[in-house]
Amino acid sequence: MPGVPGRLKQSACRWPYRQIPLPDFCRAAAAMGLAAIDLLGSDEWGVVREHGLVCSMGYPAIRGDFIATGFNDRANHPLLLGELERAIPEAVRHGVPNVIAMFGNRRGRSDAEAIDTCVAGLNRIKALAEQHGVTICLELLNSKVDHADYQGDRTAFGVAVVRAVASPRVKLLYDIYHMQIMEGDVIRTIRDNKEWIAHFHTGGVPGRHELDDTQELNWRGIAAAIADAGFTGYLAHEFTPTHDPLVSLREAVAVCTA
Repeated sequence: MPGVPGRLKQSACRWPYRQIPLPDFCRAAAAMGLAAIDLLGSDEWGVVREHGLVCSMGYPAIRGDFIATGFNDRANHPLLLGELERAIPEAVRHGVPNVIAMFGNRRGRSDAEAIDTCVAGLNRIKALAEQHGVTICLELLNSKVDHADYQGDRTAFGVAVVRAVASPRVKLLYDIYHMQIMEGDVIRTIRDNKEWIAHFHTGGVPGRHELDDTQELNWRGIAAAIADAGFTGYLAHEFTPTHDPLVSLREAVAVCTA
């Protein structure tokens, strides 16, 4: 399997490179040493495998309201559980280790109510995820800049949910860009909560651009801290390039080779 030197398995999210046909993007990703492509619908999982890569994070469904419609609302549980029940066995067939899920928008709910509701819903799917060895990853997002009203906007909220679910197959997708905006203290937070995190996304702050010296984060230090914590999952790059996209991606891979 392809892989850059170092201790981290690196991936790239598909959406910033949609102008590049997926087979071409897979070839370019493999050539620069990436192990995987992130955030793909099930119709694309097989394409990635044909090019010797892994889909490191799959969507259980493609919906316009995917982020806002989360586990914090019991009315959403039939929809979300049905999608995951269909997607998890399919993920196994395609070698997809993770599927993404969302906490959803607040819409006036307290955090305490939302945590209880998320736990109730996830408890109904965790056995299937455990049976198939697929991890459901709930993403932490900022509500300050990009996703107004999103409830899972703090690490402590996400940890409260996955700790209560208490499954090795229900974890957090810790998006470094989003959590830098909301709370900062990234390295300490990762170290303190490493057992609850299954996946990482990168992205420069401000603007979600390249991981270069225009950004406020020390990406070499963050990558080293993740590797030092013994992380064995995927670190997936999710930033919007401002110049040649493959050059930007190659540079990000180099910066995060720890």
